[in-house]
Amino acid sequence: MPSSATRPERQTDYRRFSPAIPIIIDNGGFNFRIGWAGESDPRITFRNLVYRPRHKATGETVTIVGDHDPALLKYFDCTRSSYRSAFDSNVVYQFEIMEYVLDYGFDRLGVEDSQVDHPILMTECICNPISSRSKMAELLFETYGVPSLAFGVDAAFGYKFNQQHGICSEDGLAICSGFATSHIIPFVEGEPVLEACCRTNVGGYHVTDYLKQLLSLNYPYHISSITWEKAEELKLEHCYVAYDYAAELQLFQKGTKEAEEKTRYWQLPWIPPSQEDAPSEEELARKAALKEKQGQRLRDIAAAKKSTRISELEHKLHGLEDLVQQLDEVEDEEMYSILSATDYNSKQEIESAVHRVTQSLRKARGEPCESEEKVDASLSEKYPLISIPDNMLTPEQLKEKKKQIFLKTTSEGRLRAKQKKFKEELLREKQNQEDEEKRLENPELYLEQTRVKYRELCERVDQRKRLKTNGNGNSSGGVGRGERLNSVQKERMRLLTTAAFDRGKGEDTFGARDEDWQLYKLMSRDNEDDDDSLDEDETELARVTTRLQEIDPEFVAKSDLATLQGTLEFTRLRPLTAEDFKINLGIERFRCPEILFQPSMVGVDQAGLDEMTGVSLRRLSSKDDALKNRMCSSIIVLGGSSLFPGLDTRLEAGIRQIRPYLSPLKVVRSLNPVLDAWRGAAAYATSLQFSTQTFSIQDYYEKGESGLKQYQIKYSL
Repeated sequence: MPSSATRPERQTDYRRFSPAIPIIIDNGGFNFRIGWAGESDPRITFRNLVYRPRHKATGETVTIVGDHDPALLKYFDCTRSSYRSAFDSNVVYQFEIMEYVLDYGFDRLGVEDSQVDHPILMTECICNPISSRSKMAELLFETYGVPSLAFGVDAAFGYKFNQQHGICSEDGLAICSGFATSHIIPFVEGEPVLEACCRTNVGGYHVTDYLKQLLSLNYPYHISSITWEKAEELKLEHCYVAYDYAAELQLFQKGTKEAEEKTRYWQLPWIPPSQEDAPSEEELARKAALKEKQGQRLRDIAAAKKSTRISELEHKLHGLEDLVQQLDEVEDEEMYSILSATDYNSKQEIESAVHRVTQSLRKARGEPCESEEKVDASLSEKYPLISIPDNMLTPEQLKEKKKQIFLKTTSEGRLRAKQKKFKEELLREKQNQEDEEKRLENPELYLEQTRVKYRELCERVDQRKRLKTNGNGNSSGGVGRGERLNSVQKERMRLLTTAAFDRGKGEDTFGARDEDWQLYKLMSRDNEDDDDSLDEDETELARVTTRLQEIDPEFVAKSDLATLQGTLEFTRLRPLTAEDFKINLGIERFRCPEILFQPSMVGVDQAGLDEMTGVSLRRLSSKDDALKNRMCSSIIVLGGSSLFPGLDTRLEAGIRQIRPYLSPLKVVRSLNPVLDAWRGAAAYATSLQFSTQTFSIQDYYEKGESGLKQYQIKYSL
């Protein structure tokens, strides 16, 4: 049984004590309606769905049938289950779910016992499979013990109900568009002609689903708000059928005033951002002064740290120089006693420490490092074998000499790189100081000049990169690599070619002489000189970029522009407004119901309602044109999907195109397309001959499925 938390109070009525009153069940794909025969409206109506979530606290599975209070779902875990229906298209096939629905319906109707002692009249689709009908009979007879059962077509009951009210005649057509399918049923003398019926697998569900898909594609950032239930609500409230679909499309394509009037808007919840007043000039001046004060404080702290660092290095240097002077004045025996009291093991270590401290002190003061001649002299002392001729060395010393040559070359390159980096840092600091002075003199002019310089550097660097990417096989008339080489590059290529030519004759002894290593040094230096201009441009571009990022809050570097355009394009344009949370319903209003006439729009290769009407008329065995004229004069539209405005006029226009010229045609909507099926069944069950049209439980046990196969009620009683 379903959860009691989802049921309202039971309906109490005297009829439940009278076994003679039949129960009427309109088992629709969208709604389940149940009530008593002879009444004008069903007692209970709810969605024909079952939901089985787990309780968050206890973990117990709870069965929820039909409509439910959304506030109750906060107590359940709804992520592991979904709605389930007993229907596949318009045929019942999940009888376990159908049992939950029937339990819930009987309980709300007021049936207290496990046995239902009332005859039941249940609706079904036209040409319902015998397997589905027999399973339903088995469920009702063996589970609920009903005394008798009758099955009837919902559209036939609706047609008979409207016939009794003079809306249609005995000979006519019923166009029933339901939740999952649509049917065309011809009636002759009040009885449906089963062999001439037509069905298409398109209904209200597909219209709602199509509307949800279109809105989700148009507004992907609001997809969480476009639920299936909301799409159903929008469909019922705003959708209509266009009389001429192509003309209606052109109307919206042109954007006329009439199209604007037909457009509807759905405003999603939106909270406007808080509006802050723009800061006054006094506030801006106060913030600027505070910022300058903080900057000056940081500069004072940095200057104090620099002064302290210089003092520490000077004190350390004086101590090391005094120690070296003291060692120069004493003999070797006293030298070891003095060194034992320090952290140094030799006089050379102290001199090396003096050299390092001197370099650090010069760097802290912003002075240039020692000259390259001194570096070369120290390296010569460190690698003594380099200056000795080869004929004066042993084979072991020759190997050691090659090793020292390699180490010396590497050390020289490393020292040159350090000196170059140090000079660049000094130059950068000097340029920044000069730029800051210019900025303080005229901030606006300085900012504009910096921007112009940035653009020029970008163009220069990009142009050189484009030249480098051009290959020798440039068929478009571009410059090849050989034509782009400058004098330095050509000299390097000449040296390589000469060395390869000279050393290619006989044994390869390249590297055995000092001249060979000098060639490497020369080529390395040339290579550095070749890229100096490009490195200078890139270094200056990096410095200018950093400077602009500091002084211009609106500046975006060229390297970051592509990323920003891809990721922050929407957020940088403007803040979100109420218009961004407004969903427009324009073409979607008539495009979605159009699938009832053109199912191919949603991938269903079947005929529409107007075309099916012509197919159904051609299937009639009778060739009597007068009968077909009478039927076309009494076409009635039933079902929940027939509530779209303009559906009857569109059907009449479509059917008129397939009918002979000046033949009679009349299409009308039923009194109540949703409830007429239940009302017709309730009126049918009150007739005296109803008991003769039922299939009793004795017949079920005697005849079984074969009896249900031959069972067919007569609608004209």
